[in-house]
Amino acid sequence: MLPADYLKRLRSLEVRARLVSEQLMSGQSLSVFKGRGLDFAEVREYVPGDDVRRIDWNVTARLRRPFVKRHVEERELVMMLLVDVSASGYFGTRGQTKRELAAELAGALALGAIRDNDRVGLLLYTDRVERYIPPRKSRIHVTRLIHTLLFHEPQGRGTSLSTALKFFNNIIHRPAVLFVLSDFHDSGFERVLKASNQRHEVIAFPIIDRREHELPDVGVAVLQDPESREILEIDTSDPEVRSGWERLQRSRQDALRETFRRSGIGAFDLHTGTPYAHKLRTFFEHHSKRRVA
Repeated sequence: MLPADYLKRLRSLEVRARLVSEQLMSGQSLSVFKGRGLDFAEVREYVPGDDVRRIDWNVTARLRRPFVKRHVEERELVMMLLVDVSASGYFGTRGQTKRELAAELAGALALGAIRDNDRVGLLLYTDRVERYIPPRKSRIHVTRLIHTLLFHEPQGRGTSLSTALKFFNNIIHRPAVLFVLSDFHDSGFERVLKASNQRHEVIAFPIIDRREHELPDVGVAVLQDPESREILEIDTSDPEVRSGWERLQRSRQDALRETFRRSGIGAFDLHTGTPYAHKLRTFFEHHSKRRVA
């Protein structure tokens, strides 16, 4: 028999994820990603106005008159959730940890995918690949994903997005939509991230807690990096220390946004303890217009 606390936590996350999914127009926001790929349908004779880039030169040479390839849009979406479960995800000061927020949104996106009859998979990572669940489409499958998001105990503490992306690119060969949920406390992933976006469609969700950027005035404080376990002692009563910390964190966020911009990746910031569904729906709508333009 399952412990009551287990069922309570699982049910709570499922309810929150379902509410967010419904606010995202019952998954309709995810349909903006459909049609990224093309399936070959047939070869037909060329007619004036056809795109000459679609001419099938082998058939044209064999039959001595021009033929073009006709394709149809792929309607089924393959969606993958890459979720960072490193040690920094356990930080949270607004009634919710960063990992809990990531699990909530990932669950909402998964529910939206199966409503659209699409396949969704999950890859959890730290400084290594922690867990991979292949894309499928069923409500039982989504419940399994939500369970894994909530209860997986990571073996690693650090973060290596490059490792996760390389693993993903080696096992998923058809174009997919890839949602990356992470606080991006990492470095050296820029090249593989850009390459992944050329092959698939990557959307980034940086997860932020306000206290990471704004130090409270509480005197001398001892801080520990949850991933490296490095300890730092700082005097938060010094205004210069607090403003310097904020500048450092702002600079880091600006550099991350520039990385996304250069790679052509859409990004939406998530803040712990802050409602986000309606703004995310608007983000998806704007992203759709940018893809069509």
